[in-house]
Amino acid sequence: MEINILEWIGYAASVIIAISLSMSSIVKFRWINLIGATTFSTYGFLIGALPVGALNGFIAIIDVYFLYTIYNKKEIFETLEIRADNKYIYRFLEFHDKEIQKYFPGFAYKAEMNTISFFILRNAAVTGLFLAHREDDNVLKVGLDYVIPEYRDFKNGKFIYLRLRRKFIDDGFDKVMTPGDSSKYVKYLRKIGFTEDKAGMYVKILDKSI
Repeated sequence: MEINILEWIGYAASVIIAISLSMSSIVKFRWINLIGATTFSTYGFLIGALPVGALNGFIAIIDVYFLYTIYNKKEIFETLEIRADNKYIYRFLEFHDKEIQKYFPGFAYKAEMNTISFFILRNAAVTGLFLAHREDDNVLKVGLDYVIPEYRDFKNGKFIYLRLRRKFIDDGFDKVMTPGDSSKYVKYLRKIGFTEDKAGMYVKILDKSI
């Protein structure tokens, strides 16, 4: 049986919406759902199914509203510095271990390595954990820069590497270095300005002129 192009549009819209429902990130969910709802709305109007077109058009408007709210919401970012042997670190790492291993394969916590340890807070909620240590006097070597799924919109990374840049410089660091152990983590690093060096490490120079 031949399937015409309108049916393909309907199938595509259904698949896109189904994919959006599998997203753990609210931002990704909204973007993908917006595409799916817009496609489904177009499909509904093209086949003369006005309720389908109108309902999905309304859903698309809702997605646009929430995306606007997300990107324009004023959030308070803070760091909560912690001792390397803090018990909550162990519980946090244990709880998120499966997700952490996706981005940092083989990661194992070594308290003695992390001389710079802090949680990232957004509006007082814990959204990520940053672990690093000093190497070669002026290099900040990152061991873990983990963000929980609900907050993966790159805002944590921008906060750490832009707003905390001056603090790192004042502490004597000239650059940040980290291995790119997974394609997902590399994508994040490139997005926030890291480049790969000859040794395969990802490096970000801390620009003192900014």
